[in-house]
Amino acid sequence: MASSATPAGVLVTRPEPGGAETARRLAGLGWHPVLAPALVLAPRPFALPPAQALLLTSRAAARALAPDDPSGDLPVLAVGEATAAEARARGFRRVTAAAGDAAALAAEAARSLDPAAGPLLLAVGEGYGAELAARLRAQGFRVLRRVAYAARPAATLPEPALAALQRDGEVVAALFFSPRSARRAISLLKASGHAATAASMEALVISPRVAEAVVRALAPLAWRAVRVAGRPDQDALLAMLGPR
Repeated sequence: MASSATPAGVLVTRPEPGGAETARRLAGLGWHPVLAPALVLAPRPFALPPAQALLLTSRAAARALAPDDPSGDLPVLAVGEATAAEARARGFRRVTAAAGDAAALAAEAARSLDPAAGPLLLAVGEGYGAELAARLRAQGFRVLRRVAYAARPAATLPEPALAALQRDGEVVAALFFSPRSARRAISLLKASGHAATAASMEALVISPRVAEAVVRALAPLAWRAVRVAGRPDQDALLAMLGPR
């Protein structure tokens, strides 16, 4: 993607604290991470109501929660392995990981849970989870949807990111993890006068939905290329870059 003798910046649009983790992974691969979080997350802790299982759609939702008792015996279905690991770190013990997206999470619930055994607690970000809740209800489950965190749009790009974008050819790729954060990141690029830099960047996205968002949000301009990860997780996203 870039000669090893030239700067090779990768724009990281993921919100904190996940953005810093992604930056560490990039640095370990030999790339220069350029932090540019498009959203700011704010946890909204709540008491866990009685439920047969807790469904987590993101690591951010897991971070906002803690089990009501030390045993963490409430069964947890997590959208993917990273969210499952976060749930375990929060003290939950009975954790199962789905294959990485909402459809897989709903399928795992249908496979392993019984609608007659009680409601499902669905912990989501503000404005998220309605489609998943509807899918679960169509499968016969009663669903309690609770907001575990809010995601507010970032006001500006950080100064180090703006400086990197001003240096021609320094930022060679951008990582996008969700449609909403992608749209906001591109809005900030446009507002700062740097949208044209996309012509020299590859947009690396975690899913086809995010790919659609990055193309539409940048129009009528275009990326140098848009590449979709083979799986909807960070490992697959970073594998498209590989070591430098």
